[in-house]
Amino acid sequence: MARGGSFTPLKVNPARLNMIKIRQSWSKYNLYNLSRAKGQDNRARTFFALKWKAKSVSRNYHGSQVREGDWTRMFDRRLRSVIPMDAKYLATNDGSIESAGRGMGAELRRPKKSTPAIPYMQMIYAPLERRLDTAVFRAMFASSIRQARQFVIHGAVTVNGKKMKFPGYLLNPGDLFQVNSDRVMYAAGQPKENPAKIKAEKQVAEEAEAEAEAQAEAAAKEREEAIQSMVEKDEEETAIDRDPRQVLKQLQAQARTILSDSRADVGGKRKQDLRAFTRTIRQLLSQSKKGDSIHSASLETQFAEIQEQLRIRQENKQRKSASESDGSSQKSHDADAETLESKSLGVSEPADDNTVTILSSSEVSELYTAIKSMNENPIDDSKPYATPWMPRDFMSAFAFIPRFLEVNHSICAAVYLRHPVAKPGMAEVPSPYSEDTSTIAFSWYLRRR
Repeated sequence: MARGGSFTPLKVNPARLNMIKIRQSWSKYNLYNLSRAKGQDNRARTFFALKWKAKSVSRNYHGSQVREGDWTRMFDRRLRSVIPMDAKYLATNDGSIESAGRGMGAELRRPKKSTPAIPYMQMIYAPLERRLDTAVFRAMFASSIRQARQFVIHGAVTVNGKKMKFPGYLLNPGDLFQVNSDRVMYAAGQPKENPAKIKAEKQVAEEAEAEAEAQAEAAAKEREEAIQSMVEKDEEETAIDRDPRQVLKQLQAQARTILSDSRADVGGKRKQDLRAFTRTIRQLLSQSKKGDSIHSASLETQFAEIQEQLRIRQENKQRKSASESDGSSQKSHDADAETLESKSLGVSEPADDNTVTILSSSEVSELYTAIKSMNENPIDDSKPYATPWMPRDFMSAFAFIPRFLEVNHSICAAVYLRHPVAKPGMAEVPSPYSEDTSTIAFSWYLRRR
């Protein structure tokens, strides 16, 4: 502190504040940095400054979790590459002519094809791709390289069936590594609301939120009571059975509402709607007190019955159009069709003859999709990620798998097929930087070697 009570300003280099650091992460801030990243400015710089800058920016992305000394020992000046050969020529010649120095006359010389150059310098950080934490991130099992390292240290990753807690373990070709599925869903799914952020809100906002929740709960209770009173049949008060077609139509309307709502409302109201929808379906399917009620052992059996009813109805329509000329047979055929439809769905015969069909095939598919989605992706407050599960935002920009990995996301496992190599016009090590930057960084690590 200077005299007079004034603070001495810190000497901060403004160039350091504006420096763009690109990381191995799916963060939206990292995506923003990628969008505004530019090439390296080589004007008014010494060769040492160029090498230092290239090494600095490239190491921010490749192996930022690895210490510089460890990476220096891993560095190898020998870069892996392959040259594609003509399979037809290899099949017709064994190489004896070329080895003897013959057979290269002008009459057999073919015009050379223009093959792109091999980007050798893009393979400078290929040894880092063998690390277990880097392979977990490349397989899209973690949202960042540091999260992948955390999964390995916490024992959520196995290599060839054995738990591996060392993120620096170097994979060999053919190694199988697998990550806990709950960790992968947490890494690739939508995060829950931060409780610390909610606690930090003002008291007025908290009171307003509590009041809104109370109103939502009251409305939800009223809605649940109304749905329950509509679905449950009270035989003592009324003697007329309710037509299950109306219940199916209400379920279909609820399915449309739930499916059309994406993630705009993931709060308590949406959860209560889903619970009410599940309860209504369960009550409808459990109506087995009478012989004409709808019952099935599973969703597949229930919708198989509905599809069978739709098939019978279509056959009846075809028969009706074929025998339209015969009036007397038409009436009996319509009566049989209505009886068959009512038996297939288990509904009582309606009083009106001009009744509409229960559900079309598209409506049945929509209802089945809603119920199946709720069963496969339910709401579970105990999970550390938001449910129902949805992919993380800005994930599509980083969704790619390198060629040296074979990934199965259904079981959260991957195989390290081989070491990454360079081919004409392509290098298998993903990098956001150009070949010029990699070349200068390679020259930095070549010192004293």
